[in-house]
Amino acid sequence: MSAKGGRLRLKDGLRVASVGLRSRPLRAALSALGIAIGTAAIVAVLGLSSSSQAGLLAEIDRLGTNLLTVEAGQSLTGGPAKLPREAPGRITLLDNVQLLAHTGLMKDEKVYRNSMIPVGNTGGLQVRATSLNLLSVLNTGVARGSWLNAGTAREPVAVLGSAAAEQLGIDRVHPDQRIWLGGQWFNVAGILKPSPLASEIDNSALVGYPAARTYLGYVSIVRGEQKAGPPSSIYVRAATGHEAAVQSLLGQTANPEAPNEANVSQPSDALTARAAAAGAFDSLFLGLGVVALIVGAVGVANIMIISVLERRSEIGLRRALGATKAQIRTQFLAESILLAVIGGVVGVLAGAAATAVYASSKSWAVVIPVEAWSGGIASAILIGAFAGLMPAVRASRMPPTVALRTA
Repeated sequence: MSAKGGRLRLKDGLRVASVGLRSRPLRAALSALGIAIGTAAIVAVLGLSSSSQAGLLAEIDRLGTNLLTVEAGQSLTGGPAKLPREAPGRITLLDNVQLLAHTGLMKDEKVYRNSMIPVGNTGGLQVRATSLNLLSVLNTGVARGSWLNAGTAREPVAVLGSAAAEQLGIDRVHPDQRIWLGGQWFNVAGILKPSPLASEIDNSALVGYPAARTYLGYVSIVRGEQKAGPPSSIYVRAATGHEAAVQSLLGQTANPEAPNEANVSQPSDALTARAAAAGAFDSLFLGLGVVALIVGAVGVANIMIISVLERRSEIGLRRALGATKAQIRTQFLAESILLAVIGGVVGVLAGAAATAVYASSKSWAVVIPVEAWSGGIASAILIGAFAGLMPAVRASRMPPTVALRTA
């Protein structure tokens, strides 16, 4: 105690407040568990949401936001439209267009693991003819094997998107690896890495335009001559900062006669929207965390009420030795807050650990917002104060003679 007014020093107050916890460690641990679970849930939800958003935004930065796409849309009659075969050449003449690649979707062609698969079991896989510079424009690469070249683009050779390879059960490439494509065998040259900006590529088997013309009959008539094509999707890399200007001209440049039949989009917008919506379900899990905190608060309040009843002799003895009502009230209130803070700290550490483990497994940056851990501890303090207020007041109002007589 200090010399003035018999006040307890902070260190002495904490030591007295911890007596009840140290004398009943199992009960204290179980009481703090509810608060720890609730706090861990809150920290983990906010941490994982922030980490996933950071990972997605980093992926967007890596892939670039300057990719634009032009796709064949619908005609005025509601039927499928076609892009002119000359569309890629026209777009390359636009200012601030740096790179361009294109693919042609062959809707009538299907791909299977072998010739014994029923025709209806397509699995939603597509067959596309592709220009050879597709990977450099999409900023993706080959996971297994190799990409098409000027020679293999003329032969029955295909490269599989990541999802297509997984669905076909192909996880490696060897010289005899084949797939049944368009009613004939095609050799598999490689498997692509995932392409977040062009998910349609992930679900496709890609062949060269010359091979598509020779083996799959993918042709269009240009001035009386058969040419491979037309393209159905055009991928354009615009100069950074000029995306809007290029985007405004793509439709009318690709199809001057019917610009409304060309759908122009910026794939990174979809990823940005995903990043913004990554926390859409956070409120649900945060609600569950709050419920756990409330349950923990009820547990703490219950334990403190029982503690007051069990320690009547201690209360009566302290009052008989000169402890004031305020000191008794402070002791039990501090004990409740200390119990809640221990649970809060444990919960914050558990939530941070869960965030770090999961984010690392996804190769995300580990981000734990300040409001997550600070809010968790602040909530624990408030819960401890509210849960311990009534038992503390009840203990301080207990007369020492009654406390000693009923002990």
